[in-house]
Amino acid sequence: MKVIEVSDLRKEYRGRNVVDGVSFTVEEGEIFGVLGPNGAGKTTTVECVAGLRVPDSGTVRVLGGLGPAEVRRNLGVQLQSSALPAKIKVWEALDLYASFYPAPADTGALLERVGLSARRDAYYGRLSGGQQQRLSIALALVGRPRVAILDELTTGLDPQARRDTWELIEQVRADGVTIVLVTHFMEEAERLCDRLALIDSGRVVALDSPEGLVSRIGSPQRVRFRPSHPFDDAILRALPEVTGVRHENGRVEVSGTGDLLPPVVSALTAAGVIPADLRIEQATLDDAFLALTGKKISA
Repeated sequence: MKVIEVSDLRKEYRGRNVVDGVSFTVEEGEIFGVLGPNGAGKTTTVECVAGLRVPDSGTVRVLGGLGPAEVRRNLGVQLQSSALPAKIKVWEALDLYASFYPAPADTGALLERVGLSARRDAYYGRLSGGQQQRLSIALALVGRPRVAILDELTTGLDPQARRDTWELIEQVRADGVTIVLVTHFMEEAERLCDRLALIDSGRVVALDSPEGLVSRIGSPQRVRFRPSHPFDDAILRALPEVTGVRHENGRVEVSGTGDLLPPVVSALTAAGVIPADLRIEQATLDDAFLALTGKKISA
């Protein structure tokens, strides 16, 4: 079932098309990523979906075409720009947001769920960055939404807090909540998203699973190693998977297709060559975005 349908969405600011004909659908139960560099139009797009901005043209249907009031009751939103007063306590923020809904979630259970029970009396300003983001997720979920929009949720977090937040997002999806995740972190998108809309300069340049996007660029797999002693390249070039062998500064780079590592290691072993510092490299989502847009996303 399609829970979000966006068709030819457009939004202009000061004569510039911030969102320029964006179209995509989000299926029930998936984590759908909106990926692109800062200023690409990602946040404006999801704000139009959430009813926080009025598009200049195009259509947005949420949960089959619910009216604005029903959309607000069924859609949880955490925006990048949202912040709470430093002196509000965790439990006060949750109670405030819960008061907006006719049948909110149990706030105590929700705090336990996001790992903030021990910080319920803490001021928002005293929370760590990771704790503030966990509270943001709790606030997005307090209305028992069917769909949650999470915008740049892990920006500014240290690597461990980021991974903890990813685990929480996966748990939320496991409970049946459809998630729209706005991000410019490639690793985050690859880890979490079932499908992605790559947005650049207000337009969707590609729409697919992370694996599907990477496969589009047809980049070869590469195996790099330092051989224990010189050997004849022919033992590797004879392998059907190998398309090239290159030497540089005492290292060997083998490029090819399919599952390259096993045949390369087997051939080297048969020749008595020990591959030290062995590394395997494959095309990434970052490579795919660069190939599709000519740009890199800076973290």
